[in-house]
Amino acid sequence: MKEPTDYPEDDWLALSGLQHFAFCRRQWALIHIEQQWQDNYLTTAGSLEHDRAHDYSESETRGDLLIMRDLRVFSRRLGITGACDVVEFRQSDEGVPLHGRAGTWLPYPVEYKHGVPKQVDADRLQLCAEAMCLEEMLACSIPEGSLFYQQTKRRERVQFDESLRGQIVAMTSEMHDLFSRGHTPKVRPSKACRACSLSDICLPKIAKTRSAQQFIEESVQAGVEGVAG
Repeated sequence: MKEPTDYPEDDWLALSGLQHFAFCRRQWALIHIEQQWQDNYLTTAGSLEHDRAHDYSESETRGDLLIMRDLRVFSRRLGITGACDVVEFRQSDEGVPLHGRAGTWLPYPVEYKHGVPKQVDADRLQLCAEAMCLEEMLACSIPEGSLFYQQTKRRERVQFDESLRGQIVAMTSEMHDLFSRGHTPKVRPSKACRACSLSDICLPKIAKTRSAQQFIEESVQAGVEGVAG
């Protein structure tokens, strides 16, 4: 298996794909390998709210706090690149120097998300990957960051522990392997597929299986019950 340090810039993958990959490997492959996409009400709402997080493209200073929006990051070790919604830099003797800024600064990534906090780690993994990129770029340590959810209007603090970091290393390695082979994996349909914007694209490709057909029937029945209720 290729070591992460071997990834040249031309092979870097989208950091945001980690969230797709954590939710469903097939969804990730359809989007990032086959270049297929389709919006539903969830992705549309999320995009609108995400755009509002990027209203200001320039940095903003509030006392000893520097707020950087839409900050581009990358990791040669992981072979990923993307943009952080917000990185807050707090002036501190324990921080790192920033080009064009006096003093030293501690970075703190903040990602904006639609809805409410989730049980699964998809959002936390994306945030932690952003922190790992920043650590590599700035040669520093970032122990935590926050997720801001639009419905609750509250921040959820995320500790970047070894478990999250280990998952990211393993997942990015698997992503690179699938991408290099151009392979879209098969998955077993589940109730989570109902909220996926790619269900119309994905399910017909696996609808010949018994499990997929059962899922479709269950989804139709659930829709009927929803209307009746």
